[in-house]
Amino acid sequence: MKFLKQAKVAGTIVILAVLAGCAGQVNEEVKAPAVEPVVSKETASSASTNEVDSSAELAAKAKAKAKAAADAAADAERATAEKIKSKAMAADTLFFFEFDRSDLKQDALNDLDAHAKYLTADRSAKVRLEGHADERGTRAYNLALGERRANSVTRYLVIQGVNRSQIESVSYGEERPLSLVRDDSGWLRNRRVELIYQ
Repeated sequence: MKFLKQAKVAGTIVILAVLAGCAGQVNEEVKAPAVEPVVSKETASSASTNEVDSSAELAAKAKAKAKAAADAAADAERATAEKIKSKAMAADTLFFFEFDRSDLKQDALNDLDAHAKYLTADRSAKVRLEGHADERGTRAYNLALGERRANSVTRYLVIQGVNRSQIESVSYGEERPLSLVRDDSGWLRNRRVELIYQ
């Protein structure tokens, strides 16, 4: 009986050992729950600051690009304005007329176009048109003829887009001749409109 008791105790020990061994094994099919990382306030604040810094940098870069583009456009506009002005300043400012006529000659139109482009580009520019006549005819008739000639140039400039307020016109008739020669060539020089920038 002693043997049986000992065998029972030994069997119990074996069973307990097997159970203890089974209890120590981990079931691989059961996964541990995911643990959310704990973010401290300092870490969250640092990440937020970095996002704000990168947004500010992007905004600054975009602003710098926009300013560079605006500066380039302004430079191009200034260059174009200077080109238009130089063409106007190089254009003829004396426009001659036939005897007792106030209609513009075809050869005057290119120069008047250059002046018109400048005056429309720079609305602060002002011009005075002085109408003249040769000495033939009465003083009153020549004043009226000089005025018609100045008005003819004025009309052309206004049609080309020049603001009428930029133009002043005056007639001197026969009072201010360019030439004192009393023949066709001298009289031709005196039948004119002078365009003078103010």
